[in-house]
This record gives sequence, C-alpha cells and structure tokens, in this order.
Amino acid sequence: MASNSAKNNVKVSLDGAPYLRKVDLKTYTNYKGLSSGLEKMFCSFTFGDLVNGSEYVLTYEDKDGDWMLVGDVPWEMFTETCRRLRIMKGSDAIGLVDAVAAPRETEKCM
Repeated sequence: MASNSAKNNVKVSLDGAPYLRKVDLKTYTNYKGLSSGLEKMFCSFTFGDLVNGSEYVLTYEDKDGDWMLVGDVPWEMFTETCRRLRIMKGSDAIGLVDAVAAPRETEKCM
C-alpha cells in the first residue's frame, strides 16, 4: 500500500466555477494560509467575494464522507482527514455543523 505522507493532494471546487483545482495541504501550515492560497487561486473568478466573506464559505469532505466547515478541528487532524474542498455559497452551508469557519482575512485580488 502506497504512503501518502509526503503529499496530501485534494481537489477544490468553487460553486459556479467551470473548473476544479488541486492543492497539496502539506504546503500550508494553518487555516489562514490555506484560505489565502485558495483566494489567490480563484481570484479571477470570484472578483473579491471570498475576500469580503459575504457569499462563500470553505467546506471539506472528511474521510467518513461528511461535509464540515473548515476550521472545526485542529489543523493536523484536518490535513489527515480532508478528502475534498468545496468553496460553497453561504446559503447552501446552513445545514452544516456549526463551527468556526476559516479566517476570511485574505489578501484582495490584484
């Protein structure tokens, strides 16, 4: 069985975007860095909505297939259990477990 300890690649989707991206969670050290990296990655599509935090929230699918808000568990546990990321419209995330979402203090699009 191959080990996935060196990399933790996960697919990232943004509601309404016509494409997916992949990120290696091991390149980030915390939620703030991940949030900033994703905002830069999808910057041309979101036109600042992620910066304002008004429309989108970052969610993930864990190893059990449950969708959770990013930031609900310690970072190390998150990187071990995250299988997919989805930047979804806030109105669609109402049914998710109440948790602290990832920091929304990301840099604005250039």
